[in-house]
Formats: sequence, structure tokens, C-alpha cells
Amino acid sequence: MDSYEIEIKSLLGGKEVADELKRKLKEVDPSLKLISQNSQLNHYFIGGDLEKLYENVSEYIPDTTREQFRKIIKEARDVSVRSRWVNGTALLVLKGSIDDTTSANGISRIEFEEAVSGKSLEELDELILGAEFKYQAKWSREREEYACKGINVSIDKNAGYGYLAEFEKIVDDSGKAEDAQAELRSLMGEVGAVELAQDRLERMFAYYNDNWREFYGTDKIFVIE
Repeated sequence: MDSYEIEIKSLLGGKEVADELKRKLKEVDPSLKLISQNSQLNHYFIGGDLEKLYENVSEYIPDTTREQFRKIIKEARDVSVRSRWVNGTALLVLKGSIDDTTSANGISRIEFEEAVSGKSLEELDELILGAEFKYQAKWSREREEYACKGINVSIDKNAGYGYLAEFEKIVDDSGKAEDAQAELRSLMGEVGAVELAQDRLERMFAYYNDNWREFYGTDKIFVIE
């Protein structure tokens, strides 16, 4: 089944703002549930050959998910390639833009996320690097994910960024993207979450990429207007 990620970010900054957001989420949805809580390492890559990457990893991913990988290669305007380590599992993540925002940070994206059987994060990275990719940056974060009124809300403590909320809905048809965005913005309005502008997000992303070694695995943050 196709999977399209519709996601809008809100920069929170400090822990007190994140705690207030959780209080408001509970207020608008008394059945608010904590879905997961974990620490993650995320490695971003640039350049490379997606066809070669497919060849390198296809034997380690299920047959049922290979079609989604091929679909991203064929349909996405731009593709962001990542490796992720969470709960002792290495994941290959591809995000391809289907609108005029970027694949790295955009609002509407076709998504592939799959465990790579039997591989550590370092071993998965080697498969990606072997497809002519290069490291763009390495990221670390602590994540709490909630279900609120049918929407996934992740509250992250990111190295460099500080606290950030992601309001997300997964749809099975790209034609549903605009309605999903409207639903996300409606919930954000209810809880007073301010959408992080794409141009500011891109400035933050660029600064982190240039300085990631200073922030990766730390509690340090920076502010970019």
C-alpha cells in the first residue's frame, strides 16, 4: 500500500513549552495516548545512486516493501536518504517530495521506512555509502509520540534544535494531502502550536549540516531566525 507522510513542524524551544503543549493536547483529547518513547540516531546522506542503493539493500528488506522503494525512485521529485537506529534496530528511510517543499523537511512526502535485516547502523551506512552517497549530517534526538484526535504528534528533543513538535498524518493517496494538511493545521490551531516556516526550517537545517559535529549527541542548541 502506498504511504504518504503529511507533516507540519512547530519549533517549541524549551521544555516548559513542550510540557504546555502536552497539557493542551490532553485538554483537547482526554483520550490522548503515548504511543512510543525512544532515543534515535539519524544519519542523513546526499548524492548517490538510488538504483545502486536498491541493489545493495533489496536482499535485506521484505518483498512486500520493495515496490514502495521503486515507487519513490520513479515518482518523487527529490529524495532524502537516511539511516536510523531506534530500539536496537537499523532502519532505512527514504522521503520523496510530492509537492514544492523539500524531501528533507517538506510537508507532503511519499515515505519508505523499513528495518534492514541483521544489520547494525554502521553496516547499513556502509551499504548506503557503497551506493556513492556521502554523509550530509548525523542527528540525535529523544522522541515521545502521541495519538491525538487521529493525528500523530511527536515531541522531540533534538540536538541543535531543542524541542520540536511534528504533527503528522499518513494517507494512502497523494490526492488526500491537502485535506490532511488542513486537519493538521486545525489541531495545531486548537493547541496554539505555531507552524515553523519552511524558509526558517531550511536555514536551521543548513546551519546544522555545516556544524553537526558540534551538536550530535549533545544537549547544545542554536537559534536561527
